Amino acid sequence: MSENSMLNVSEDSSLGNVEIAPEVIEVIAGIATTEVAGVSYTRGNFASGVAERLGKKSHGKGIKVELTNAGVLIDVYVVMDYGSTIPSVAQKIQTNIRQALKNMTALEIDEINVHVVGVQMEHKEELEEHE
Repeated sequence: MSENSMLNVSEDSSLGNVEIAPEVIEVIAGIATTEVAGVSYTRGNFASGVAERLGKKSHGKGIKVELTNAGVLIDVYVVMDYGSTIPSVAQKIQTNIRQALKNMTALEIDEINVHVVGVQMEHKEELEEHE
């Protein structure tokens, strides 16, 4: 995917074109993912981790959008909360992303692949409070 590739979503071009950058899709999908119960956080790459430490909030981290001839493909990398049912939470993530993107951009997504890259255990402080 080239840096300046845009997704054209205009149906009627008499007034002009409407194009959506893949980064916009990443942000929408990232926010929709973190709204699902059972998702601890999304896992980004090294660059997004450094940016967050410098104070820049990265809503698109852990989300990879690929624009192909077949359509839009989204890969989501999440860390789930311990005790969550992975298939159920993954399906909710897919549904929430699909619905958010349809409502905000009118895009139909071909694939949403959820990659569970870790499980977040309870924090030590929470365990001590329960004892």
